[in-house]
Amino acid sequence: MAMTSSTPQRHTGQEKYQRGTRSYTMSHIRGKDTGIELMVRSYLFSRGLRFRKNDKRYPGHPDVVLPRWHTIVFVNGCFWHAHEHCDKHSTPKSNVEFWSKKLLRNRERDAEQQAALREAGWRVLVVWECELDRSHREQRLKLLYEQITAHPLAEAQTSTLDRDDDPLN
Repeated sequence: MAMTSSTPQRHTGQEKYQRGTRSYTMSHIRGKDTGIELMVRSYLFSRGLRFRKNDKRYPGHPDVVLPRWHTIVFVNGCFWHAHEHCDKHSTPKSNVEFWSKKLLRNRERDAEQQAALREAGWRVLVVWECELDRSHREQRLKLLYEQITAHPLAEAQTSTLDRDDDPLN
């Protein structure tokens, strides 16, 4: 005689990960030196820009700090930073309340940190993961370089420093 359970089985659908592997997988997601960060830094370096990376002295530990240009660049993953109107961002179907709160808090924290940096006089640029897909990558990286080097504050500071710090004058 077969026994039947009186409690209904909860249908969870097909799980992407086997039980116990989700935590392991999530623990290996990198917080810095991601593929998109390496791509941006490599491009900027190849164009002659020198920078600091993940500098802990600034709010948000920016991915790229360009002191000469007084510019900070964040390279954001669309999922983790809740990029609005982006195909790469979607709220997970399981544990919706947790993920909604977490991703909303990430977005709020990003806004607070960027506001603090702007208040301190930094120019803040954000590059999104979706902007670096194959079809947009070259155009976005060129635009980023132009945004950095076209900053008039850096040019004014450089020309002032050249005149004031010149020991021959």
